[in-house]
Amino acid sequence: MNDRFSAAVVAVARHTELFERQQRAYALAPYPAADQRRDDLRRLKHQLLRYQDLLAGAISEDFGFRSPAESKMLDILGSTLEINHAISHVGKWMRPSRRSTELLFLTNSLRVTYQPKGVVGVIVPWNFPLYLALGPLAAALAAGNRVMIKMPEITPATNALLRRLLAEAFSEDHVAVIGEELLDPNDFTSLPFNHIVFTGSPAVGRIVMRTAAENLTPVTLELGGKSPALVLPGYPVAEAARRITHGKTTNCGQICVSPDYALVPRAAVGEFVQTVQVTFQSLFGATTAGNHDYTAIVNDRHLARITALLDDARAKGAQVISCADSGAGRQMPLHVVTGVTPNMRLMKEEIFGPILPVATYEGLDEAIGGINAGPRPLAMYLFGHDAGQRDEVLRRTHAGGVTVNDWGWHVINHDAPFGGVGNSGMGTYHGVEGFRELSHAKTVFKRHRFYPIGLFYPPYGNWVQRMVLKLWLGKADPSLRR
Repeated sequence: MNDRFSAAVVAVARHTELFERQQRAYALAPYPAADQRRDDLRRLKHQLLRYQDLLAGAISEDFGFRSPAESKMLDILGSTLEINHAISHVGKWMRPSRRSTELLFLTNSLRVTYQPKGVVGVIVPWNFPLYLALGPLAAALAAGNRVMIKMPEITPATNALLRRLLAEAFSEDHVAVIGEELLDPNDFTSLPFNHIVFTGSPAVGRIVMRTAAENLTPVTLELGGKSPALVLPGYPVAEAARRITHGKTTNCGQICVSPDYALVPRAAVGEFVQTVQVTFQSLFGATTAGNHDYTAIVNDRHLARITALLDDARAKGAQVISCADSGAGRQMPLHVVTGVTPNMRLMKEEIFGPILPVATYEGLDEAIGGINAGPRPLAMYLFGHDAGQRDEVLRRTHAGGVTVNDWGWHVINHDAPFGGVGNSGMGTYHGVEGFRELSHAKTVFKRHRFYPIGLFYPPYGNWVQRMVLKLWLGKADPSLRR
């Protein structure tokens, strides 16, 4: 224990020194040109593609098994698409934005310039240790920043490989990786970063925000929540069930935008549940043990948590249906739960695993009321062909983002922002919104040489001032009294 504590003290000192080096480097080059930023992004992409097989293997090692195809499609392809988008658009994003002055200041100029914030801290969760590191990194590099990445403690193989590939492309005063060597994550968030991007749970997000507040560091919080999948009346139930099953089983449900629960018309529950079972076995077979396409729950602690959610639901009267045989290991098959009630843990907590509760409703008002009764989710999935019904749900509910008639795909379309609302987060990244999130929008007003600003100086009451006030303010209500 003493050796571990001593190593942690050394690690804290090292990452503090890294931060100070990045601050000094930023001060020497505070506004990288567009060509430099594109070059940084191309080097990042080059390394990512070179290392793709090793990265998929490292992530699988950390999970106890993770489907290499999922790692490549979600972590590596997702990151590549985001980097490509930034390379194509960063020059346009950097251009100053011309704005209109107030009529009162006509003939003067007004513009907004986007200035790098400085040193950005990125805190990465374990479920997508690559995409959720490199996505914010790409946005930060496009915005011209230096970056320190705090990787999760439970992905040591991925951490080591990411540190290696980034070190080949960037000096540590530009991009640095901190991993499991820190005993207390607060040692990272307590640094006076110019911005912090955190992806994780709402509970930890609150801690990050409190710690960052000590330095008045702005934060982007990408959290989670209970993202509903609402099947509207008239939509083909079997089709919705297939797509929700795919969403719930990808990465074994360990995704912040995974469909957390399904909300289906009461009369359609039987067909929905049956189709989920059939779909699961068509994707992964009758047993998940040893399946090369099915990812494991990341460790024994998380498996115990998922099992406890099921035990709690059974004890409170729910029906639990396993979609396949699990065999040995942590490749836990999807479990469908019906007869759910609001007092069950799986209807109060984000599941983050292979459990699909199925709640029911009679009318659209009941469905919308059920969604609005909980905290605002990170995502919502809306299955319906009736445009009027869809629009009503979208108007009356809040969610960080929405995919209609499928799940999750709004997240990896990088020309649109990704972020939460309320309990599911604040701030956005991806696309131009990500660039602006990690830039300071500096307003620059330039007074025309001959503009007669002196007419607004004291002594007050000249005819120009009286005319301006009368034109814009009119007359006060003489009947008002203090």
